[in-house]
Amino acid sequence: MHFNKIAFLGLGLIGGSLAKAIKSANAGLIISAYDRRDVLERALNENVIQRRLDTVEEALDYDLIFLCFPVDKSIETFKNLIPKLRPEQILSDVCSVKEVFHQIWNECGDNCSGYYIGGHPMAGKEKNGFEHSDSTLFENSVYILSDTAKNYPIIEQFTDLLHSTGARIRFLNPKIHDIIVAAVSHLPQLLSVSLINSAVIKDSDINFFDFAGGGFRDMTRIAASDFNLWEPIIRYNQKNILQAIDNFSYDLADLKNAIEKGNYKLLAEKFESARKKRDEIPKNTKGFINPLFDIFIFVKDQPGVLARITTALYEAGINIKDLELLKIRLGAGGTFRISFETQQDASKARTIIENLGFTTRY
Repeated sequence: MHFNKIAFLGLGLIGGSLAKAIKSANAGLIISAYDRRDVLERALNENVIQRRLDTVEEALDYDLIFLCFPVDKSIETFKNLIPKLRPEQILSDVCSVKEVFHQIWNECGDNCSGYYIGGHPMAGKEKNGFEHSDSTLFENSVYILSDTAKNYPIIEQFTDLLHSTGARIRFLNPKIHDIIVAAVSHLPQLLSVSLINSAVIKDSDINFFDFAGGGFRDMTRIAASDFNLWEPIIRYNQKNILQAIDNFSYDLADLKNAIEKGNYKLLAEKFESARKKRDEIPKNTKGFINPLFDIFIFVKDQPGVLARITTALYEAGINIKDLELLKIRLGAGGTFRISFETQQDASKARTIIENLGFTTRY
């Protein structure tokens, strides 16, 4: 079958980005969506969708349904829709837990027609919402599909659609998926939160974050994530997350013990092991948070200085991903951090900015 009509239930960061990416690569498709009225109006104005859905049930008129709500609402909607699916109709979600969906699907048994394809794109940003969605979000990212769908007669057409977004498809058992993401996605989120919260001394008037460098900032970037999105993820993957925390705690305890005993041979082995394993992470795939490349610029306290820099970068076609004023001295000047998506953009920007007469550093 071919997908002529696609419905999106939820146009947040992932749903909005997926709709944009599919629309960009498949201009002839009819795409509709259900979300808040203001979100749908924006999507219509940007020509991402052709029409809005007033209820989730209207999605049942479409060949393919992408379920892109937060986990709790996705599960509730999933339970509502699966008994109503037509034969050959496809329902796929994008949630970061998979086993719970398959348990519900299997319990439905012969009462359910159609196909359920569990999905989880390993891509994202710190900020959520349609306003932050991006048609290139899935370029070179891993898009996990449940291996229960590998033998579906429609799987080739479905994976072709996802490949058109630039994603790389991997099939995983739903249970194994939840174990893996607990270690490589859910645990890092919790560690980022803990690292921020532990970097203080009680009863001290010193702000530790005044001394934080790029490494600390990069490691804690996802600490800004919305807990309302994470709460159901933690709840539904509790067992695997707890095991991941235990594994991390055991290794951290080994490091602590080695430091206490001055066992630098063991520490060296730990560092070398980590270096080798870190090098195994594919360099040509994007993860949950795309790395940013920073340059630091000292500017004098003069009107229009920042406008000169940003205008020059705009005219050169260089996109600024983040900008932050790190420190300023009244009457003297300050230091800005400007972040770019690629090292190439950062290098070009540095040359342009230095040609304007500013001092920069990486």
